[in-house]
Amino acid sequence: MTHEEFLRWEETQEGRHEFLEGEVFAMTGGTDRHNTVAINLTLLLRQHLHGKPCRVFMADVQVRVEAADAAFYPDVMVTCAPEDAEDRRVKRHPSLIVEVLSPATASFDIGRKFACYRQIESLREYVLVDPDEMGIEIFRPDPDGRWVLYPVRPGERLRLDSVGLDVPIEAVYENID
Repeated sequence: MTHEEFLRWEETQEGRHEFLEGEVFAMTGGTDRHNTVAINLTLLLRQHLHGKPCRVFMADVQVRVEAADAAFYPDVMVTCAPEDAEDRRVKRHPSLIVEVLSPATASFDIGRKFACYRQIESLREYVLVDPDEMGIEIFRPDPDGRWVLYPVRPGERLRLDSVGLDVPIEAVYENID
């Protein structure tokens, strides 16, 4: 199945699916904590980027990784590329991708996605958020192209260099019961 065939097929499906090298994978649901963290981060980014050319998207907009023949639905992504305004369903030039972990997310899935995401030239940060324990992992490429981990723990600030956001980590976990 090609990506174009996948897009046409997915329009007829009830749930969302991800695509990797011709294979289709059904997506699982999240939890209320997962949803709250994703919404909090989206709102923080949207407010911060107000009036700027960058746009924030949540889980219903697909990111296409041409080099890996893959398409995923990240929990949150930001693109500042004018060419991404041309397609309402698919973005190809994100600068920031955020995945909120869930019990259904296997570490293999995250590792496989990250391997694909690293092939996006425009990507400057890949962020993993744990909705159950306050902790965020930010990956950024160094000047040699190696992706380096920058952990953020309770009491620290979440700094997303790709978009210039700087907030206490606690803001991401607001209203978590």
